[in-house]
Amino acid sequence: MCRHIACLGPVEPLGRVLVEPPHGLYRQSWAPRRQRYGTVNADGFGVGWYAEDDPVPARYRRAGPIWADLSFADLARVVRSGAWLAAVRDATLAGADAEAAAAPFAAGTWLFSHNGAVSDWPRSLESLVRTLPAADVLSMEARTDSAFVWALVLARLNGGDPEGQALTDTVLEVAAAAPGSRLNLLLTNGTAITATAWGDSLWYLAGPGGRTVVASEPHDDDPRWQEVPDRTLLTASRTDVLLTPLKDPSPDAVPAPPEETPT
Repeated sequence: MCRHIACLGPVEPLGRVLVEPPHGLYRQSWAPRRQRYGTVNADGFGVGWYAEDDPVPARYRRAGPIWADLSFADLARVVRSGAWLAAVRDATLAGADAEAAAAPFAAGTWLFSHNGAVSDWPRSLESLVRTLPAADVLSMEARTDSAFVWALVLARLNGGDPEGQALTDTVLEVAAAAPGSRLNLLLTNGTAITATAWGDSLWYLAGPGGRTVVASEPHDDDPRWQEVPDRTLLTASRTDVLLTPLKDPSPDAVPAPPEETPT
């Protein structure tokens, strides 16, 4: 399992949200408070951010634990951005992909992270490999379930699907092929955040200082944090958050309520 976070707001140092809060992502790498699967996220980390007047994000990723990178705190102290996505990784399976397996994955203007695991990977998704162009499979950054889920999402984005539709269709497709998978997906293009809550925790904080944060868990004890219900699509801007229930394709799933919940 992993922990991830995306933020839209005023331009400020990354460390103000990632490092300085008492339970920020930096601390969540070794002491998460709401992680249901796994206890330590030491198998890599990464952060991607958008610079002013450049829609293509930069990334900084490493294969080891975030606390062992002696440069990260300095980097986070001085790099400033109004839009970014970061993650710390607890690998589903041990592998040799090093930092290539660490989120965020990127393509064009998009940054992506997967918090979860695909059940019975890779056998469960063999049938989905054939739905992708061979070039997409061969160009995957890593040989992990998260990288493959990103390939499925990216194929839909490149086909013209809106971000919310791309995440929704991918989650439902993977959940049908691999029941019991945990598929909390997080995507940003620098102007909006799109995410799914599917099998693990997801929270959001909207409003303070013109900032919207979507994260696996709260980084502080601000009472304005809201938990996203399981089986939900979240779409957020700097000012609004919209929650839409997702229908679980498994035969024993409890139907979700049909209404959308604006906040």
